[in-house]
Amino acid sequence: MKIALITPAAAKSRYGNRNTAVRWAGLLREIGYQVSVQEKWDGRSADAMLALHARRSHDSIVRFAESWPERPLILALTGTDLYRDIRTDVNAQESMELATRMIVLQEMGLRELIPRLRRKTQVIYQSTDPIPRKRQLDSCFEILVSGHLREEKDPFRGAAALQYLPETSLLRITHIGGARDRQLATEARDWMRRQPRYHWLGEVPRGRALALLSRSRALLISSHMEGGANVVSEALTARVPVIASKISGNIGMLGKDYRGYYRPGDARDLARLLNRVESDADFLALLRRQCSRRRVLISRKGEKQGLRVLLRKLLEKNK
Repeated sequence: MKIALITPAAAKSRYGNRNTAVRWAGLLREIGYQVSVQEKWDGRSADAMLALHARRSHDSIVRFAESWPERPLILALTGTDLYRDIRTDVNAQESMELATRMIVLQEMGLRELIPRLRRKTQVIYQSTDPIPRKRQLDSCFEILVSGHLREEKDPFRGAAALQYLPETSLLRITHIGGARDRQLATEARDWMRRQPRYHWLGEVPRGRALALLSRSRALLISSHMEGGANVVSEALTARVPVIASKISGNIGMLGKDYRGYYRPGDARDLARLLNRVESDADFLALLRRQCSRRRVLISRKGEKQGLRVLLRKLLEKNK
């Protein structure tokens, strides 16, 4: 059985959609499928299509549906899909209508869909390989921001929060992630000049990114929108607690009762939380325990089984 797996992220990209596509391709090959990962569908026959991103993969979705209307077409909805595009973009809306089934990456994503679309959607949490814990730095209290410089990531909220911390604080923010926008890269450098406790390293190889995560005291994810951030799965796997903007995608990953949320876009509220994480060992231990309880959702076995069951039902039905 052949699967055309479509992702708009380029082959050498380190963006989340490419990471998801590569991991899913590996899992599907283990199950026994032949998988071709493509940015745009090449038009060759496939028994099913699995496409990431309703808006950006729209052309491939439409062409596959027209060429093979009886074959399964699965759409995985991203953060910009769920929390922006499906409300206003006609291409994203058409992609959802054409999809046989849909996937969201965390439980709160279902709430963004009307009941008719929700009924053909299932949740599959993303997993990651084991990440060994590294020794934390003694010279500072290091918080990692792992995310490319994009407006929807609110990338400099952590940098802005540093000015509200006590002078005695040893907290430092290490930020990894590339910049699509030259202006945002300039802004990152400006923040480093103004705020010596903020360090933007740019895009780094995956191995180094995971090493930086595993040595950090906590991960900060400050986004305005997330579909189910893979870096949160990595933090849970590495046993690194998370500080997160209180948005639907983060709540779907960490749970409604998680104590590590701050008001999105509020640097002072983030500073309050960062200060507590640094100064209150009991609170930090609580966040670790809460993250530990969510780790069960991100098993490789569970992700693989979710894909296996979904495709088996669709392909057997199509025989």
